[in-house]
Amino acid sequence: MKAKYVSESTTLTSDLVLPGETNPLNNMFGGELLARMDRAAGIAARRHSRRICVTASVNHVAFNRPIPLGSVVTVEAKISRAFTSSMEIYLDVWIEDRESGMKIKANEAIYTFVAVDDMGNPVPIPEIIPETELEQQRYDAALRRKQLSLVLAGKMDPSDATELKALFNK
Repeated sequence: MKAKYVSESTTLTSDLVLPGETNPLNNMFGGELLARMDRAAGIAARRHSRRICVTASVNHVAFNRPIPLGSVVTVEAKISRAFTSSMEIYLDVWIEDRESGMKIKANEAIYTFVAVDDMGNPVPIPEIIPETELEQQRYDAALRRKQLSLVLAGKMDPSDATELKALFNK
């Protein structure tokens, strides 16, 4: 299976924040943003694997900035690392300044998706080739996050988490 570049599956989705998608403060509901991020991540996962992909976990979400009614919101989803059948997807959320058009980073998240066959069984996927310094940083960090998750779930002995241990043995 031939490895793929991050850029081959990068997904950008843009949309407006409408009145029915806001809370009493006229800011986008967090759940609405989560749904938009899940869809963008799912598209990126499908583009990378060319398979049916399902959400395995939402590993991290940071609601750093409110997203006001009427904002143009862009969700950027990139595969940060591909494992055997799972993919970590890093999402950046941008809003456009109404007057200048400048993009401001509002939020970020990390999702995990798994590629499956028609029966729902995990299937192998291609590896990822990071192209930029940021992609390489996210690629490296993804393995540490996976090891931490496995250790916390009791599925990996801490002594085997070599990348994670390297953080503390500098």
